[in-house]
Amino acid sequence: MAKRRRTDVTAGQWTRLTGAARAVRRRAYAPYSGFKVGAALLTHDGQIVSGCNVENVSFGLTICAERGAIMGAVARGKRRFRALVICSGSGVGPCGACRQVLAEFSPQMRVRLVRPRGEDFTESTIAELLPGRFDKSTLSD
Repeated sequence: MAKRRRTDVTAGQWTRLTGAARAVRRRAYAPYSGFKVGAALLTHDGQIVSGCNVENVSFGLTICAERGAIMGAVARGKRRFRALVICSGSGVGPCGACRQVLAEFSPQMRVRLVRPRGEDFTESTIAELLPGRFDKSTLSD
């Protein structure tokens, strides 16, 4: 039997992440677009932190679910992540800004995109979603 790596995610953890993303999606504040998104993030030590999108009439101030989850996790002292589940009505991936923020912390983090119902999902990593991302090496002269 192969030894499970610390970055692996168990079936039970995926199930809990999916449930958390679907549940928090229902709390999203999306009065302008009607496009509700929930995200559930698995920290390196096994905790789940969730976030939902919060729109604003000044659209640039809207916060995506993924960034909401990351900010909440960082506020709890968490900076290493293993997995993320994003739930939206269309199963769409994170926006570019969210991809860059997620890459700041865990480019190899696994990401699943799910819908509110059903078992189908799409899975990749942040690095696959954002090739050529900015990182510390891009800051050198």
